[in-house]
Amino acid sequence: MPQPWTSKRSQRQSSGKGPKLENGYRSGLEKRMADDLKSRGVTFEYETLKVSYEVPSRQAKYTPDFILPNGIIIEGKGLFATEDRQKHLLVKAQHPELDIRFVFSRSTSPLYKGSPTTYAAWCTKQGFQFADKLIPSAWLLEPPK
Repeated sequence: MPQPWTSKRSQRQSSGKGPKLENGYRSGLEKRMADDLKSRGVTFEYETLKVSYEVPSRQAKYTPDFILPNGIIIEGKGLFATEDRQKHLLVKAQHPELDIRFVFSRSTSPLYKGSPTTYAAWCTKQGFQFADKLIPSAWLLEPPK
């Protein structure tokens, strides 16, 4: 491993922070700092070290709206926000044993203004069953899994 503060332009590696400017630094501040170090006779390295780290995950809780006697979980949704969709994908991936279904006010609503994808299309693509307005009788009659 090279010693810190040894200037080696050939060892420069991209840090993934965006493109370097023409002067070889990512900002005017970095260039001024490098110029100051050079004027003081200090040798240094610039972006030659990569330090691995993990972004900590957070524990979250999901509280279903309704649980039917047969174990089917029902989520009632008027607005189906991005955060809700992401949450349900995570819950489904981490708990494939759960049978989560949606009842929408209107399943033909677009995911967001101007989106060609509706709530219904999203559910179909992601493997969720859905209905409009009320829980279908057929869901109530399904045997437990």
